[in-house]
Amino acid sequence: MGNPTLHSIHVHPVKAFRALPRQEAVVEPWGLAGDRRWVLIDDGGKVVTQRQQPRLALAAAGLLPGGGIRLSASGRDPLDVAAPAPGVTVPVDVFGTKVEGVAADAAAHAWCSAYLGAEVRLVHMDDPATRRPVDPRYALPGETVSFADGYPLLLASASSLDALNSLIAEGEYASEGPLPMNRFRPNVVVAGTEPWAEDGWSRVAIGDVTFRVARTCGRCVVTTTDQASGERGREPLRTLGRHRRFGNELVFGQNLVPQSGGTIRVGDPVRVLA
Repeated sequence: MGNPTLHSIHVHPVKAFRALPRQEAVVEPWGLAGDRRWVLIDDGGKVVTQRQQPRLALAAAGLLPGGGIRLSASGRDPLDVAAPAPGVTVPVDVFGTKVEGVAADAAAHAWCSAYLGAEVRLVHMDDPATRRPVDPRYALPGETVSFADGYPLLLASASSLDALNSLIAEGEYASEGPLPMNRFRPNVVVAGTEPWAEDGWSRVAIGDVTFRVARTCGRCVVTTTDQASGERGREPLRTLGRHRRFGNELVFGQNLVPQSGGTIRVGDPVRVLA
């Protein structure tokens, strides 16, 4: 293979909403600037994602100055939501981990609830430097994360997706493939590596920014959700189960934690440091 490069960058302003492609992004200690600083919760405080509501794939959130977002979806008027001022927090249950956040205004709750046909609230992470530590089993002291599933960034490889799609083409649900990369909702996609090379990485640099590889990424039902229609199928979990089962997890991609700050750009060289 040639020299690895950064193929694409993706930011998800609201967890589970459609990804925003970016040509460049600032890397903060807890993830890409603007990534998953907002989340929906149900009346019990649990996060609402595409696991429960696949229609979230069809909703979008644009980034506004000052940390706000613009919500949009087919058939609905857009709504600008400002980042709430620091104040009373509400508990957010992120897959069993309790995190504090600040609720948006009533108009934002109403917009999201009407879109889903279910009562939800929109919550902002006001201080990602302190609110949520990375899983201590895989973290270094002081590492924090936004409302992402567990780690600041998710890296995926274009050649690994090609390899996975070749395996899907040989299986009983070949008609579901080839799958696009957005099924895996990565932050950064690397091109120019051997398939599955990322399994052996422990430190990488993208441009001038260095990252620690915390662990592989176990995949869930969200990967079976067509991000353009919200419809669910059986792939890639069926094929990952046969070819990419590591312990109890079906693996695609690697979770990263920044070790330095800076800006990454599409086309940046990717170097494997260890």
